[in-house]
Amino acid sequence: MEDFGQMALISILSHLMFIALSWWALQSIRLEKVLKANHVFQARLLYILLAIFIGSTVSNFFLDYLHWSRQLPLLLQ
Repeated sequence: MEDFGQMALISILSHLMFIALSWWALQSIRLEKVLKANHVFQARLLYILLAIFIGSTVSNFFLDYLHWSRQLPLLLQ
């Protein structure tokens, strides 16, 4: 039961870290050239949604990898 609390904390921190990292990386893309002019709110919302989508996907990959690597010793039992 104690392991669930630790994994929940790791999952929350992982998601937040990768969402922030995705936000930082998205700042290097010039989406202004693709988006319509004077649609600032929609552009910011798009950046936020893309950061959440990319960050959550990458975080889920690393959390799955962590989970699977912790289960490997069970193969040898």
